[in-house]
Amino acid sequence: MAPEGSSPLWNGFMALSRARSCGPGGPNPISYPEILAWARLMQVPLEPHHVQILTAMDQVWLQDFYKRTDKGAPVAPLSAAAFDAFLG
Repeated sequence: MAPEGSSPLWNGFMALSRARSCGPGGPNPISYPEILAWARLMQVPLEPHHVQILTAMDQVWLQDFYKRTDKGAPVAPLSAAAFDAFLG
């Protein structure tokens, strides 16, 4: 269950994830320029910790994707700070 008040970030992550680019090896991480463009287009004010949460969510999503598809693509480890930011 998602923490209370997290639905705007979940909705943002889902929108960004649906629009993510893919390379020959599979889906690419969501980039900072993509997050910035989405926030501007949707008029969503994001603070630095919101961006950290979105990128942490993306790292977890990518790790799960590559684990389930056995592609084994390298994904940066989830830092303690990003984990704490994600869980609040």
